[in-house]
Amino acid sequence: MEQNLEQTLALLGRTPSVLNALLRDLPEEWTTRNEGGDTWTPIEVVGHLVHCERGDWLSRARIILESGETRTFDKLDRLGHLKESAGVPLAGLLDEYSRLRAKNLEELLAWNLGPAELALRGSHPAFGAVTLSQLLAAWTVHDMTHLHQIARMLAWQYRDTVGPWSAYLGVLHCTGHSGS
Repeated sequence: MEQNLEQTLALLGRTPSVLNALLRDLPEEWTTRNEGGDTWTPIEVVGHLVHCERGDWLSRARIILESGETRTFDKLDRLGHLKESAGVPLAGLLDEYSRLRAKNLEELLAWNLGPAELALRGSHPAFGAVTLSQLLAAWTVHDMTHLHQIARMLAWQYRDTVGPWSAYLGVLHCTGHSGS
């Protein structure tokens, strides 16, 4: 499937609602546990999404539109959210994520991007040349990666409790984004 801006926006606009429906008002047992080791908790994932919403996706899109490949994107501190959102309640992070996403999508829509703009290239510090279309598609898949990660973390809490059904519950065997 080719990246389609209308479809991209439709999916990006839903992520805050999905997170809100899944996580808001859950007991802390669900939102503050991880899959072990250095994996993230659901609240840390939401903090990461807030962090990226503040300084990654739309900032990079602006760089592509304003500077093309002449300015390399700033590196993202993938762990910056750990300090930035430490002590912030989950409800506050969900609210901030929803607010930032709405603001960012409103700005993105106002740019009236067409095929020529989507084909513009920027310079990623690790990947080199990337198009605006690729960046927007990656933003969308980044959301899906973290929704998948959260679903996996929540399921992981019952990994021993499900008994023999474990053999049929693929989410318990997935080693996606953070591994287990």
